[in-house]
Amino acid sequence: MRRNKQYNDTVSSRIIKIASVAVSIGIAAILIAMAFSKGLQNEIRNKTSVFNGQVLIAPFENNESQVSLTPFLDTEQLRQQIKKHPNFERMHSVATKAGMFKTQEEFEGVLLKGVENTFDWSRLEEFLTQGNFPKFGEAVSNEVFISETVANRLSLKVGDTVDAFFQSPQGDGLPKRRKFKISGLYFSGFPDIDQNLVFADLRQVQRLNQWKVNEIGAYEVFVTKFQKVPQIADELYQGLPSELNSSAISERFSSIFQWISLFDFNVLIILIIMILVGVINMATALLVLILERSRMVGLLKTLGASHSMIQKIFMYNGIAIMSQGLFFGNLIGFIFYFSQKQWGWITLDPETYFVSIAPVSLAWFEVIYLNLLFLALATLLLWLPSKIVLRISPSQVLRFR
Repeated sequence: MRRNKQYNDTVSSRIIKIASVAVSIGIAAILIAMAFSKGLQNEIRNKTSVFNGQVLIAPFENNESQVSLTPFLDTEQLRQQIKKHPNFERMHSVATKAGMFKTQEEFEGVLLKGVENTFDWSRLEEFLTQGNFPKFGEAVSNEVFISETVANRLSLKVGDTVDAFFQSPQGDGLPKRRKFKISGLYFSGFPDIDQNLVFADLRQVQRLNQWKVNEIGAYEVFVTKFQKVPQIADELYQGLPSELNSSAISERFSSIFQWISLFDFNVLIILIIMILVGVINMATALLVLILERSRMVGLLKTLGASHSMIQKIFMYNGIAIMSQGLFFGNLIGFIFYFSQKQWGWITLDPETYFVSIAPVSLAWFEVIYLNLLFLALATLLLWLPSKIVLRISPSQVLRFR
């Protein structure tokens, strides 16, 4: 039917081409929306987790800020209790202290985050823009790792020194002064991080707070299954001392995670609309094809063909046409995906989306599932217009030539 030379001159040929284009555009739009949604979700989750930990174990505090106020003892027994969880990946101890960096002309508020010497700097490799990570040895290090945002505001560069001032633990008297050396710069694209977070030696924060060497502010724990972070946080809490709390990253930054969860709803709306548009177009094209081939249907019935056999003929044609549309739609979607992943030609405002380049992410099983879903729904709905063959009477359509 579709390879006949006269087929290209028929009305159904033009309508089918339009329907095939609609399917291609629909599947391409869905793939692009999915790639952007998953990519943006993964990127924001990754940045939030890398800089803040997936599970935070810290003392119970009536403290809305990220500043460590109450220390607790860092013991091997407590660490082993946390590491016993089957989804445990890694952990490190931290402590944070609010302060101010000051140059001769400018000053900037910062959040000094002290990390231990076993901190895994490789996780921040993708955010490193200049210099190197701080090196912590046996002696207390004065090297710090700051963002490009803070460095630009204070006109600092790698290798420069900067004066830092911190309030005393008692809250009275003169502020404590430290001199730090800039070892490297990073850029996360996350304004809440870039505007104030500074990495330093954990022992610097311990000295500023007058803590003992085995007192820390929190554990940042990373797990193997991010989807189960809230559940893992609850399970870790069961084995902790009564004075410690375990909170998931989605709980501590609930507004961000609620916002990115809306992306799935947006993709679902696009999915429903595009599938409806594509299937309705294909159903219309199939209906026109059946009506245009009514004489053929009548002839097949006269020769003894069953209704189901004739329906299958048109169903196979509809599925073949739609498969062609799906092929080109997937091709367009993958070209867009790989070009954006390679060159990042679409940019975003980091103040709004927390990233400067639109990230993309697609899993093969999601693509296969999407195509199978499209085909299954379309096949189901194409069955309805194919029912019209039951109403075609051979005596009526074969009466005139």
